[in-house]
Amino acid sequence: MTDPADDDAATEQLTYADTGVDIEASEDATAALLEAFGSDLTTEYAGLLDIGDRYLALATDGVGTKLMVAEAIEDFSTIGIDCIAMNVNDLVAAGVEPVAFVDYLAIDEPDDDLTNEIGEGLAVGLEESGMTLLGGETAVMPDVITGFDLAGTCAGLAGKDEILEGEAQVGDVLVGFASNGIHSNGLTLAREAVTRDHEYTDAFPHDDERTIGEELLRPTRLYTSLLEPMREHGVRAAAHITGGGWTNLLRMGDYEYVIEDPFPAQPVFEFVQAEGKVTDEEMHRTFNMGTGFVVAVPEDRAEALVADTDGQIIGHVEAGNSVEIRGLSLS
Repeated sequence: MTDPADDDAATEQLTYADTGVDIEASEDATAALLEAFGSDLTTEYAGLLDIGDRYLALATDGVGTKLMVAEAIEDFSTIGIDCIAMNVNDLVAAGVEPVAFVDYLAIDEPDDDLTNEIGEGLAVGLEESGMTLLGGETAVMPDVITGFDLAGTCAGLAGKDEILEGEAQVGDVLVGFASNGIHSNGLTLAREAVTRDHEYTDAFPHDDERTIGEELLRPTRLYTSLLEPMREHGVRAAAHITGGGWTNLLRMGDYEYVIEDPFPAQPVFEFVQAEGKVTDEEMHRTFNMGTGFVVAVPEDRAEALVADTDGQIIGHVEAGNSVEIRGLSLS
C-alpha cells in the first residue's frame, strides 16, 4: 500500500486517536476497571469459571459505531450478525465452543422495523454459530440515548483440556484466515475518512453495484468452524484481529510475529486510507487489513491445518516483541 505520509497533503492525515478513539487509553481504562474489582482474566479473550469437569466462559461486546452507518442508510439487517460474531470469535480465540447468547438493545424510542431487522441478523448469526438465544433486553431510554446501541453476551463451554494454551512458541507457524472486510472495528476512523468527500449512498468506487455504506456494513465473519480443526491440529494460541489491528498478535505472547504472506487487504481499506490520508502503520494498528483471525501452530502440523480449513500460512514466530508486516514493525 502507498503511505499517504508521502503526500503533499499529509497535514490532513487521520488517525484513530484524532477521531476520538485512543486504543492505549482504552486499554489503560479497562485495566483500571479490572484492578478495581480485583479481577484477573483467565484468558486474553474470555473469562472462565471452573464448574467441575468443564469451564463456563463468558464474553461480551457490541457493534460499535458501525451502528451509525446502518442508521444513516436505514439498513439494520446485518448488524445482528456483527453482534454475534464479535462475541463468538473471542470465545473461539480462547478455544471455547459458544452455546448461548443474550442481547441488549438500548433505544430512544420503540421502532418495530429496526428491531425486526436486528432480529433477522441475530437469527442468522445464531444459526451459523450453532447457538441458542436465551433472552435479551430492549430498554427504551430517551433521556439517556439518542438513536440506539446493540450489545450482547455470549456463554460457552469447554473441557479442561480444550482451552488453548494461549502462548505461542518460537518456531511456530502462523496460519491466517481471511476477513470479510472491515468487520466491526475502526469504524469511527473509517466513517470520518469516507464522509470527507462522499455520502454513504454514493457508489463504492471499487464496485459500482454497492454503495459505500453497504460496503462498510459487510458483516463480521464468524470463525466457529475453526474450533474443531484448531483442536485436532494442536493450535497453541489464537488472535482475533479486532481493536488494535495487527498488534492483537502480541496477545499470543511476547514474541516477534513475522508476517510474510498475509491475505490481501480488500478494496475498502484502500478506499478508507486514501480518503483519510491514513498512514500504513495507522491502518495496520486499527484494521484487520484482510486477515481476521490468526493462529500459532507447531510447524509440523501447519500444513494439515491449512488442508482442513480455508486458511493459509502467513508467517512464523521468532524471539522478540513485535509484529513485522508489510515493511512495518508494530509493538
